[in-house]
Amino acid sequence: MPSLTIENYVKTIYRLGVRQQNPTASTGKLAELMGVSPGTVTSMLKTLKEAGLAEYKPYEGVRLTESGRSLALRVLRRHRLIELFLARTLEMSWDEVHEEAENMEHAVSDLLVDRIDEYLGFPAVDPHGDPIPKPDGSVSYPDRTTLAQWPVGESFRLTRVLDQSSEFLRYLSETGLSLQTTGKVLSNHATSGIIRVLLEGRETPLSMEVAEKLLVDSHGSD
Repeated sequence: MPSLTIENYVKTIYRLGVRQQNPTASTGKLAELMGVSPGTVTSMLKTLKEAGLAEYKPYEGVRLTESGRSLALRVLRRHRLIELFLARTLEMSWDEVHEEAENMEHAVSDLLVDRIDEYLGFPAVDPHGDPIPKPDGSVSYPDRTTLAQWPVGESFRLTRVLDQSSEFLRYLSETGLSLQTTGKVLSNHATSGIIRVLLEGRETPLSMEVAEKLLVDSHGSD
């Protein structure tokens, strides 16, 4: 059975690959996300390579093998279903569930996760809009646009939040933004780095940095 550390590494490599749309992750970026030194990362990548979970070449980066990708998706499936279970059954807020799921995802069995999936009605996304992998390991990432790129005058619906730190999620809640929130872009000033949106009849300014972390689609689309 893979260790907690191995599961965290393959999950992080996979998520980094999805985020940058490149399956090869640099050791430097991986070290930053894992909060460890590059030397520690290098040592672990050698372990992943020996276990057949990753392909690693010094100075070129690391990418998951099919076995590594399969393991990463199993961990993500556990994590995202646990988040949704905590949100729906215990009514925990979306800024609370991530850390709890991090603690629980390595301890639950795939059987229990499948039961949770069935209990929740086979949901497609977690509380932050991340797609939940299916039991066979398949997962789809629908095309989405960031709020920073959304046309002025067009209505939008918030479908996914890329930054899931507690501080950022609490900020969004205070601003009036949550998953499935709808609004309209009133103005987008790239030079000043400010985008103004209409939320529930109230004009709200957002920084471009915040808007780039929010994925949206057309209000009322599937």
